Amino acid sequence: MKYVTGFFRFWYDFIVGDDWTVAAAVVAALIATALLAHFAGAWVVLPLAVLVFVAVSLWKASRS
Repeated sequence: MKYVTGFFRFWYDFIVGDDWTVAAAVVAALIATALLAHFAGAWVVLPLAVLVFVAVSLWKASRS
């Protein structure tokens, strides 16, 4: 059982890491891109989301 819990702890730490909001933002951006996939400009969502959330993450880190 300890191998199973260790496996899930590793993946949680790998994906979420120190800031769960960035992981949630990635999931939200992927969902938004999937929902807009039938439109021609859906590819723009992910790069814009990366720029916005990196800026927000850096701003939050500089304040603390």
